[in-house]
Amino acid sequence: MKKILLFIILLGLVGVAKAELRIAGTLTQGGLLHGQATPGTQIYYEQRRLKVSEQGEFILGFGRDAETSHTLTLIDPSGLVSFKELQIESRKYRTQRINGISKRMMEPSSEDLTRIGREAEQARRARRLDSDLPYFTDSFVWPVIGRISGVYGSRRILNGEPRRPHFGIDIAAPTGTPVKAPAGGRVTLAHKGMFFSGATLIIDHGHGLSSSFLHLRQILVKEGQLVTQGQRIATVGATGRVTGPHLDWRINWFEQRLDPALLVPDMPGG
Repeated sequence: MKKILLFIILLGLVGVAKAELRIAGTLTQGGLLHGQATPGTQIYYEQRRLKVSEQGEFILGFGRDAETSHTLTLIDPSGLVSFKELQIESRKYRTQRINGISKRMMEPSSEDLTRIGREAEQARRARRLDSDLPYFTDSFVWPVIGRISGVYGSRRILNGEPRRPHFGIDIAAPTGTPVKAPAGGRVTLAHKGMFFSGATLIIDHGHGLSSSFLHLRQILVKEGQLVTQGQRIATVGATGRVTGPHLDWRINWFEQRLDPALLVPDMPGG
């Protein structure tokens, strides 16, 4: 993977001298980029206008199967236009086989499917927010310390049947282990029991970046509440479609599912 420390990219402006754009992050599928442009600059990625803070900060995330070539369009405060081409690396993903899933979880009834659709829309609404919260700039920390039992992007074979890839990172820990906020934010969803993900919590960090915490035993915060990094927000459980207690931690940039492991240092003791 291409690791980027903070550096300066020189952009060719249309008909004028070059301007500067600072970017940090990981240029890979599942990665998140942090950018700094001249305050007041408009930035477009594909058809989306990115939120830019008063200081010129913005973020951009790439999903599991994102294309490898991308273009940013920048319009500075004077109206001058520039472009930046981004090349990201593709990844190879593991295959994980999990057995012991209940028949109901493998073959939901029509009523279950209706419930699943309703709950999925609740989660999508919570992740669509494009708030001005500044916590997207935080250096993230692990919400739980423990053995990593499942990784981002892995192809899942459940009871011998191929299913959707895994979009989070699983951390095995005893039931009741405290879950801490990996960064500051506002609680946008606190659901006591979804069909697949069990007790589920979503925290908005700002600019479309959110954390989701699945299979919880207990949620310790309420919707609308602001939380700080390191604050206890929940406890590890074994609710929903699981075979044992663990935390499934996920990161989204809007609809793009990112790799949480790219935002934190190596797991202590790992």
